[in-house]
Amino acid sequence: MSDPGARCPVPDVFAGVDIGGTTTQVLLCTPDLTVIDSMEVPTPAREGGQAMVRAALDALGVLRARVPSRLLGIGIGAAGVVDSRAGRILVASDSFRSWAGFEVTATVEEALGVPAFLDNDVNAFLRGEAAKGAVVDEPYVLGMTLGTGVGGALRLNGQLLDGPHGAAGEVGHIPGFGDLPCTCGGRGHLETLASGRSIRARYGERTGRLLTARGVAEAAADGDPDALAVYEAAGAGVARAILITAGLLDITTFVIGGGVSRAWDLLQPPMLAELTAGPPVSGHPIRVVRARLGSGAVAIGAASRARTELDAVTRV
Repeated sequence: MSDPGARCPVPDVFAGVDIGGTTTQVLLCTPDLTVIDSMEVPTPAREGGQAMVRAALDALGVLRARVPSRLLGIGIGAAGVVDSRAGRILVASDSFRSWAGFEVTATVEEALGVPAFLDNDVNAFLRGEAAKGAVVDEPYVLGMTLGTGVGGALRLNGQLLDGPHGAAGEVGHIPGFGDLPCTCGGRGHLETLASGRSIRARYGERTGRLLTARGVAEAAADGDPDALAVYEAAGAGVARAILITAGLLDITTFVIGGGVSRAWDLLQPPMLAELTAGPPVSGHPIRVVRARLGSGAVAIGAASRARTELDAVTRV
């Protein structure tokens, strides 16, 4: 007979966090990255780094109360340019206060007593899609997110490349896409055509109407020629960035996510037309897929980073 007083062992888990400009997503997952529980809370972006991390930790506390478990480590995906080795934010947009320079992993490790790891949110997105999503086990991939801005991440030979300054793969800020001013201070970057903010602005310039990117997509679905033109320019711009990457790095697999990618039926035709007109010099066909994990990709990818780092320590 089993001992009725015996305790069942609690499961080992990893935590993943996605700190975005509007919301923060937190999840608990098993070591094979199966999500056990998750929740979303507002990001107090105007209250500073301490408040933002506290909101994430409070949400994690709720999840841990609901799911008794042993936390092995935590990964955090954050908007902006990050120093993943030092675990701090290097550059953040003006949507955040007191975020640039904030010591994220040190703050989290002090609060939780477990190892913490920081990634740029788009790197975490690609980690998630490579671990459990649309590009599982693909060794060479460019990940692209079309959201408020346009972000990019590179996976080379099965490893994320962050670059010496934390900005590898940032296709959103490749120039050569016209002369419109970009949010980063440059001009003619891909982001001026393919981000949600830019789709809204380009449509407003053509019509005088201010719609969200989703509203512009709905107008395009109803046959609005100005909305269709804006999405055609966005899709063609994305394809040109893909061709630049394919020519420079010989990468031919691409995964695209973010809120703007929900209008896939509008983006895909101009993308395919541009890719067909100018195939890469390798002659290898380009594969472009839509992200599979949706809004959970960054948090799952952040948890995947924590798992990978701790597995490497265990093997030493």
